[in-house]
Amino acid sequence: MCGFTGIIDPASGSDHALLRRMAATIRHRGPDDGGSWTDPRGGVGLAHRRLAIQDLSAAGHQPMMSRSGRWVIAFNGEIYNHLELRRSLEARGAPGWRGHSDTETLLAGFEADGLEATLCASVGMFAIAVWDRESRTLTLARDRLGEKPLYYGWHSGAFLFGSELKAMRAHPAFDSGIDRDALARYMRYGYVPAPATIHRNTYKLPAGALLVVPVREDGRAVADRVPRAWWTMRDAVEHGLADPVQVDDEQAADLLEAALRRSIRGQLLSDVPVGAFLSGGVDSSTIVALMRDVASGPVRTFAIGFREQGYDEAAHAAAVARHLGTEHVELYVGAEEALSVVPNLPTIYDEPFADVSQIPTYLVSRLARQHVAVALSGDAGDELFGGYTRYFTAASIWKKASRLPAPVRRWMAHGLSSVESASWDALHGRMAPVLPGRLRSVRVGEKLHKLARTLGATRGHDAYRELLSHWREPCELVLGAEEPLDVLTDPSSWPATDSLEHHMMALDTLTYLPDDILAKVDRAAMAVSLETRVPFLDHRIVELAWRLPLSTKVRDGQGKRVLKRVLHRHVPKALVDRPKMGFGVPIGAWLRGPLRDWADALLDAKRLSDEGLLAPGVVANAWHEHLRGERDWSQHLWNVLMFQAWRESVPTVAEPRASLAVAA
Repeated sequence: MCGFTGIIDPASGSDHALLRRMAATIRHRGPDDGGSWTDPRGGVGLAHRRLAIQDLSAAGHQPMMSRSGRWVIAFNGEIYNHLELRRSLEARGAPGWRGHSDTETLLAGFEADGLEATLCASVGMFAIAVWDRESRTLTLARDRLGEKPLYYGWHSGAFLFGSELKAMRAHPAFDSGIDRDALARYMRYGYVPAPATIHRNTYKLPAGALLVVPVREDGRAVADRVPRAWWTMRDAVEHGLADPVQVDDEQAADLLEAALRRSIRGQLLSDVPVGAFLSGGVDSSTIVALMRDVASGPVRTFAIGFREQGYDEAAHAAAVARHLGTEHVELYVGAEEALSVVPNLPTIYDEPFADVSQIPTYLVSRLARQHVAVALSGDAGDELFGGYTRYFTAASIWKKASRLPAPVRRWMAHGLSSVESASWDALHGRMAPVLPGRLRSVRVGEKLHKLARTLGATRGHDAYRELLSHWREPCELVLGAEEPLDVLTDPSSWPATDSLEHHMMALDTLTYLPDDILAKVDRAAMAVSLETRVPFLDHRIVELAWRLPLSTKVRDGQGKRVLKRVLHRHVPKALVDRPKMGFGVPIGAWLRGPLRDWADALLDAKRLSDEGLLAPGVVANAWHEHLRGERDWSQHLWNVLMFQAWRESVPTVAEPRASLAVAA
């Protein structure tokens, strides 16, 4: 795992000192080694920071040149099947190797088979910048599901790119202007959806895409190029649904377990210690159970515990760890230690980001890094196998509610949302002893408010988008903004699916997974120089998941049925069957308590008015209602606070209006 940055510019592309300064901003991604390389004739410069995971010797140093001298690469990620690729190249007469890094394997593949064919043959996570000295083209490429980040943009004639925005900001030509339209979408979702970023003229390379940038004789990048897909989630969904496997539940579990074992075995490839995050939930417990079976030595697991009732899963993780016999490390933290992370979040995430589980994610990453350099994660199990509550409850409710007249649905929605979520929680707590187990949920008030939003929608997709939306009318909050089309609002970009459940799962995998979940884990882990790997995102598992019938994933009000069937072969049901909690913190209570002074300063009406980006009255109304306990505005306010804190940490310019050119 590493980080890189670079320039195409005749004036600055050969400036090694500037490249080193840009790379120094992302040293946390690669504390073990650094280097820069330039092609003065092409106006191209690459800089790299290395976290040594495979081949710890100098033979793994980057930027790395191919044996012929044609290709020069800066690479972030891991190619899990690179030894298999090496054997194929050797069988076809590849020359001897200088070391055993996967970077060298990629370069040999480019020379033998070409860049795109090598990417298609690779199993892994990666972001790549590769300069072809023969054709004078730079290619940026990103892995299929978007595990590794890659940003790019044109600034005053210079083409800049990097693993994080902070590396690009270190270039004197970088334009820090804020895009109001991107800000509005951030306020809706809690993250800026790809391909946009918070800055104008700067973009995220979409998952599964590559961008080819030719360089003219004068050393200038051709600026009218847009990304194109080399692998698409849309194809995986549609091909899978068109060619389903005909299996019963047990056979489906057999297929999945075999695929997971292969994925985990490949992801254990490392020259440094490997562990795993363990929450005690279905996803992480499955990964750890199979990891124990295929690993050559003891398995190390890590969990964070919170003392706040309703937010602590550490005891469940410890029980699973005892059953599986892992070397388990847990750390209980109180509010004070968790809150100490908050001032660092803008720097860690580098762009406004408002998933409150960013706090425990950072804490568990910091804990793991004290013992290992690589940690496996259970992320993506929900999106692939139907784990989120909305996949089965929202779809079921919508199918029934859609038969009711719209005025009746609106009346029901108003009744549910008019009661503050804390009041619903208190009522549920008093009734819990007499309720059946399936109704003894946690944070029931939050779920009833989500139900209200489902009832108020006019179609199934709208109900889904309502559930994803934090600020439902973000353009009333962000002054002068408009919401352009994105994947969630443009039907032409949707995969063809056979059910509302599959529709939600597909769009989550295209949007929420890469832009929220994977970004959250990557930035938190890399902030402490920890590599994370996601076995569920082996593309062969993704493609298998979409060939499995929906009934193996979601049925009878339960999700992840096939995944649970695999897990129950290794861990007793009693240890893992319980309501889904998520990985959150009591941010609502903290905003009324220990974070109040901090929030007051960031939400000050005069400050907001002077800045000219957010409507002070809209923010003040939500803040006052939250403080009085009239309504839980914690998620909405956290979006605003994380933006305000980010803006305070990063010098920016507020643009009167900005139009974002969305790359196809």
